[in-house]
Amino acid sequence: MYTVAQLIGGVWGAGGDDGEFVVHDPSDGSRVSTAPIATADEVGKAVAAAREVTAQWAATAPAERAAALHRAADAVAEAADELARATTAEMGKPLADARGGVEAGIGTLRQYAELAAARGGRTLHGDPAALDFMAPEPRGVVAVITPWNDPVAVACGLLGAALVTGNVVLHKPSERTPATGWLLARAFDTALPAGVLSLLTGGPQTGAALAAAEVDVVAHVGSTATGRAIAAAAAAGGAKVLLENGGSDPLIVDADVDPVWAAGQAAQGAFANAGQICVAVERIYAHRDVAEDFVDALVERAAALRVGPGRDPDTELGPLVDRRHRDQVHGQVTAAAADGARIRVGGTLPEGPGAFYPATVVDNCRHDLTLVREETFGPVAPVVVVDSFSEALRCAADSPYGLAATVLTGSMSHAQRAWRELPVGTVKVNAVFGGAPAGAAHPRRGSGQGFGYGPELLDEFTAMKVVHIEAPGGGHW
Repeated sequence: MYTVAQLIGGVWGAGGDDGEFVVHDPSDGSRVSTAPIATADEVGKAVAAAREVTAQWAATAPAERAAALHRAADAVAEAADELARATTAEMGKPLADARGGVEAGIGTLRQYAELAAARGGRTLHGDPAALDFMAPEPRGVVAVITPWNDPVAVACGLLGAALVTGNVVLHKPSERTPATGWLLARAFDTALPAGVLSLLTGGPQTGAALAAAEVDVVAHVGSTATGRAIAAAAAAGGAKVLLENGGSDPLIVDADVDPVWAAGQAAQGAFANAGQICVAVERIYAHRDVAEDFVDALVERAAALRVGPGRDPDTELGPLVDRRHRDQVHGQVTAAAADGARIRVGGTLPEGPGAFYPATVVDNCRHDLTLVREETFGPVAPVVVVDSFSEALRCAADSPYGLAATVLTGSMSHAQRAWRELPVGTVKVNAVFGGAPAGAAHPRRGSGQGFGYGPELLDEFTAMKVVHIEAPGGGHW
């Protein structure tokens, strides 16, 4: 049982006048953590406290800020096991997966620590008697609102990039993973000057108050609906907004691929972390020539997954984050079945405690079904049969989202068409996950705006200033 405390202006235990909330283990319903609910007044006080230290942290040498971020990475590494266990207890992720998220976060912190000191402005070539240059500066106070599905990796990316570029940060972790956010803040706090990082906990009302506060940047990773509400609230105060939001990522299975291999890729993309990944496979367009064998192999893969609590080392498919989310997932599946789709495996609500939901394969789907069009965020693989690669591309591109897409094909010309024609931030060919480190993409449409990862994220947290200097009286220095 974790008892979470807030960190405001360098003081632990501050705030919490609006009561507390409780998080339950999605495996068995037991109590995992309690956390205070920050009021709008407390959010305002946290912003004011952050303003008091912005100038000092911004004036700190980049190399010193980088060294502090390395120390933070060391502290997170020391707390890695406890962070992973807290993540699993709060949102159900299998423990090995949770550990992977922590390791990814540590790697990101070290990457930004190394990159930040080497990034700067540039000299401009104007009048030879003058000096012209562009200088990056911190934006000031940054509000970071992070999700529950990968709470350490995502938070480390945003916190690390914002802090190392000289900004002061207010972090609100998801109300579903407050203990994970608290443990992470404790680790960071050992490495940073007092007041540079604050931790605020609470639900949607706390997040709304933070988005509407007098901050300079709001960075949010989460649902599209929440992202749009945050953007609207932040616009009133003129804050810059970074959003990495929902997606309904397509997977195209071309006619020339091995259907059994393709099913393995699809299963990994659709069922990892119980489908609760921003870039999970949410809809599949399979060429008619291989569709039957592909679906049969995918059903076999889904049926073979070992379901259990995330803390069990043999678990391959843990629970969904809570029963409310499970009801939403199941509702999409049953609506599709009522509209003519066929549930090949899964699609039932298990008896017993927890928020478990089986890996589910649904075929005979149409492109216009809600299960296909909207984000499900669960272990569900809907399959639409297409007659050509061109049809698959048209369907994959026809979406209100634009986060990522995967194409399985043996044709280089099809691969080239895919990355050129798909209106998404990331295109992966013949691998649902993977890619070189430091990749940075712009999400499209309802999936967000701005760079959320990679070296370019450092630029998102800085503002560029142009400087022109002449000698007095038009002479020379």
